[in-house]
Amino acid sequence: MIWQGPRDRFFIGGEWVAPASDRTVDMISPFTEEKMATVAIGSRADIDRAVAAARRAFDHGPWPRMTLDERITVLRRLSALIGENQVLLAQLVTEEMGCPITLSTSMQAIGPRVLLDSHLDLVPQYPFEYVRQSATGNGLVRRRALGVVAAVIPWNAPFLLGIIKLAPALLTGNTVVLKPALETPLSGYLLAELAQKAGLPEGVINVVPADREESEYLCVHPGVDKVSFTGSSAAGQRLGGLCGQMFRPITLELGGKSAALILDDADIPLAVESLRVGSLRNSGQVCSNKTRIVVSRRRQAEFVEAFAAMMAAMPVGDPMDPATQIGPLVAARQRDRVEGYIAKGRAEGARLVLGGGRPPGLNRGWFVEPTLFDNVDPNSTIAQEEIFGPVVSVMSFDTEDEAVAIANNSVYGLNGSVFSADVDRAVGLARRIDTGTVEINGNGAGFASPMGGFKKSGVGREAGLEVFDGYVQTHTVGVPKAYADARA
Repeated sequence: MIWQGPRDRFFIGGEWVAPASDRTVDMISPFTEEKMATVAIGSRADIDRAVAAARRAFDHGPWPRMTLDERITVLRRLSALIGENQVLLAQLVTEEMGCPITLSTSMQAIGPRVLLDSHLDLVPQYPFEYVRQSATGNGLVRRRALGVVAAVIPWNAPFLLGIIKLAPALLTGNTVVLKPALETPLSGYLLAELAQKAGLPEGVINVVPADREESEYLCVHPGVDKVSFTGSSAAGQRLGGLCGQMFRPITLELGGKSAALILDDADIPLAVESLRVGSLRNSGQVCSNKTRIVVSRRRQAEFVEAFAAMMAAMPVGDPMDPATQIGPLVAARQRDRVEGYIAKGRAEGARLVLGGGRPPGLNRGWFVEPTLFDNVDPNSTIAQEEIFGPVVSVMSFDTEDEAVAIANNSVYGLNGSVFSADVDRAVGLARRIDTGTVEINGNGAGFASPMGGFKKSGVGREAGLEVFDGYVQTHTVGVPKAYADARA
């Protein structure tokens, strides 16, 4: 592998420590199907040790007691180190989970630094402490860190999602136990290595890859004060219930089945090119991908022809090749899952326009052809359930009310798009779509805006100024009017 860092150790309390058990897992290349590395699996004893280290760092260490400017200075150093290791980061994530290298560079290496810098730029605006005066009294309103944060991240964007949780948690003075997926543990280790070089005090970040049982154990651990989880809606629902019983705050960024609305005045070439990434990035393994295309019936044939031509021309193959746009899926089980959904699409009467099998000439690697279905019933399985692969469904509408109804006909509500030559018209429709984010003509909102889901797509928000609310608790002190006047 490209990175030769620790594989048989965990990062706990500022040190690389031996695991408490001899459990290991082999990392298998999604492209070659050959063993890349053997890594240790965290046990409950390892989780206990990591939480204890984070607890000590929060209760007695310097990090929560530093000024905001001091914490910003340390994380600026981390940002610089991420920039210096950009090529290594991209190559490592591509090796681990098969993300095409051009996307790994933009999303997994450049993106995390841009995201971290966005938090660093925003946090000075956050009202950590202020006086609120009224006729009924005078309050000193403070927002202070929650404590120990359990951050559980999936395999599809490991470094980016690690930063999206660490940045707000650390800037607000918390300490963290980061739990990477077993498919992508090494990017988590590299993040720990860079954080250590940046000068984070011992115990502020702890990294223990673990399986589902141990992940749940971490989330309900008595030493944890807050959970931030990204993963499946089923897992999030269970963790949300468990944390609810404990009165423990939890942020959930879960699944999606996002819709792109193509109105009758849309620029079809623009929409098609935008959805090359918007629907198929990371070989379809992104929860915010627009996998339902809801197109005006008057433009349906035109759109399907253009979209199919684009998909057919997307190079499939070696994820390290800069020309590749569709790489392998992360694991054999994921390919089996996607192929099962393709079979359901056929069985339920959707018209298979393109793909549906395995790419010819690629006899190794967990590949699925980019697949396009047309005339999909909005209530069918492939229109309702998250597939997490390069499979896109097209359905049509006659009126804008019908388009909005189809878009909202989902248990999910994470993302969406509207394409129209009339931006005011598109924004009007966007306001009616029940998702956390809607993009107009492919324009993203950026990291300075909050991201998150409605319905089964999650609870809470990540990024933007609003993200800090999830990592603090409000503390109010009633003060004399003279004190309040002096602070106002």
